[in-house]
Amino acid sequence: MDTGDRNRTERRLAAILAADVAGYSRLIGADEEGTLDRLRAIRAELIDPKIAEHRGRIVKTTGDGLLVEFASVVDALRCAADWQQAMAERTACVPPAQRIEFRIGINVGDVVVEDGDIFGDGVNVAARLEALAEPGGICVSARVQEDAAGRLDLVFEDMGEQALKNIARPVRVYRVVAKSPHPNPPPQAGEGEQRSVPARDPPSLAGEGRVGANAPPALALPDKPSIAVLPFQNMSGDPEQEYFVDGMVEEIITALSRIRWLFVIARNSTFTYKGQAVDVKQVGRELGVRYVLEGSVRKGGNRVRVTAQLIDAASGTHLWADRFDGTVDEVFELQDEVAIRVAGVIEPTLQADEVRRSSERAPQDQTAYDLYLRALVNFPWTSKERLSEARDLFDRSLARDPRYGPALGWAAVCHARFIYDGWAEPAVSRRMALALVERALAVGNEDPGVLTNAAHALSICGEDPNAAIALVDRGLALNPSYARGWYVSGTLRSRAGRYDEAVEHLERSLRLSPRGYLAAPRLILGGVHFFNRRFEQAAELLASSLREVPLAMCYRLLASCYAHMGRIDEARALADHLRTIGAEVVPSTSPYHRNPAQKELFLSGLRLATGEPE
Repeated sequence: MDTGDRNRTERRLAAILAADVAGYSRLIGADEEGTLDRLRAIRAELIDPKIAEHRGRIVKTTGDGLLVEFASVVDALRCAADWQQAMAERTACVPPAQRIEFRIGINVGDVVVEDGDIFGDGVNVAARLEALAEPGGICVSARVQEDAAGRLDLVFEDMGEQALKNIARPVRVYRVVAKSPHPNPPPQAGEGEQRSVPARDPPSLAGEGRVGANAPPALALPDKPSIAVLPFQNMSGDPEQEYFVDGMVEEIITALSRIRWLFVIARNSTFTYKGQAVDVKQVGRELGVRYVLEGSVRKGGNRVRVTAQLIDAASGTHLWADRFDGTVDEVFELQDEVAIRVAGVIEPTLQADEVRRSSERAPQDQTAYDLYLRALVNFPWTSKERLSEARDLFDRSLARDPRYGPALGWAAVCHARFIYDGWAEPAVSRRMALALVERALAVGNEDPGVLTNAAHALSICGEDPNAAIALVDRGLALNPSYARGWYVSGTLRSRAGRYDEAVEHLERSLRLSPRGYLAAPRLILGGVHFFNRRFEQAAELLASSLREVPLAMCYRLLASCYAHMGRIDEARALADHLRTIGAEVVPSTSPYHRNPAQKELFLSGLRLATGEPE
């Protein structure tokens, strides 16, 4: 660096505020010109004056965001609180779908100043904190909380240590809420009496109108599925069990937080409802969530029973309920097991409900997320027409947001499936799938779903099986309750000949999600038995899978299995069906072609089914 460069570079301690518009892509997609005009007006009339009033310096702006530097933590927080309060008042009468709301993150740290811009870890942390904030909300680091505590009329809710993307160390994060000017003690209720939630401090600064005279403002929903886990009821009558009940809820919150596309309310907010009989609709309004999970724990003798139910907070509809049994001796193991199983079942349940919501939305309102969900409506795409429709919807989603990791991952699976099912030229589909995998991993290498789909596509395309297994294993380390991850992991291990591991992982997937399309593990378990020449067990599992998930590969495996069992007529009937749906009977390539023994067993049975010479 020359002398001139050194003269322009300095270091200093600063409070850094990072802000962006929640759901910016959706707003632009719906009304680009109107959204940009409103943003310009908000900047000129509200944000820029607030920053100047609190002695801040706008470092730079992006299409939907700002980076602002303050010399004082107190000034930064005052500015953020005033900003969000003014925005809540300004947009109170605007329909939620059209509302412009900001997320703000604040950190304090040493920054490098160069040519007016600022760089360094302190800036990166502020940007990651902003991403954690709710629409209309503020998240700050522990250092900001320590410097500002007691100096402002704000409350800091501890969100615990968070692993922030590209930040080496965990960061303790706090959500900022405004103090209620007239806090009221909760009213007393008689035994068994239903009671509404009393007025309490709102979990963030943004509002959407009031439910009642003393109720806090209703929060706008985040731009992704959102859930609150309420404290479970201790039905045993034993106060000593409270630690277990609360610990179980904490474990469930932690497990759900690993689902990257799900917005999960922190424990500190949900535990304000502890000991109260609440209305889930009101909880949804107060916490700004679409879904609420509630439950109870009952102890009898040495047995413990846990029940849980998932509710749509807007309508009060029950989406799912189940119960889990264990013994007092294994209480902590039961906590872990319930948390993992609840998270594993909730993920596909919520996704199915989100898909339904998206399918009901008018075409002109479709966002990249809506198009992505619509592509999953007919999964697992059991015909060429459905697979083609899904591919086209993913393409449309990516046209609106080319860096949307989940859509990239599933699009890669789509193109790989054209190879797997024999519905396209393998070389063309392979090239497209690998290009999509590369793009998906570039933007979603910390997303379990993206990692899993990338691994699945790579395996079908015949890439290094160990590399594919490493990807799915990384995804499962990030989210151990991801049922599809365990399914793909078992699938890849089966193709690699690691049958014992495959069976263990597939059975785990079935335990997490025993119904629906994820019953596909029975197909792979059938394949494990088939390649171990246990044809009777294989035929039973494959026939069961075919009734649930009629994939072309399942027809092929079962046809080959029947042929090796001497059930030639049944094998030929399955081969004829493959021809009627336009799929190859004897595929030119498949995931089993890398293993000579698997390939020969599989193809020799298909040749018997079609009457081709050996």
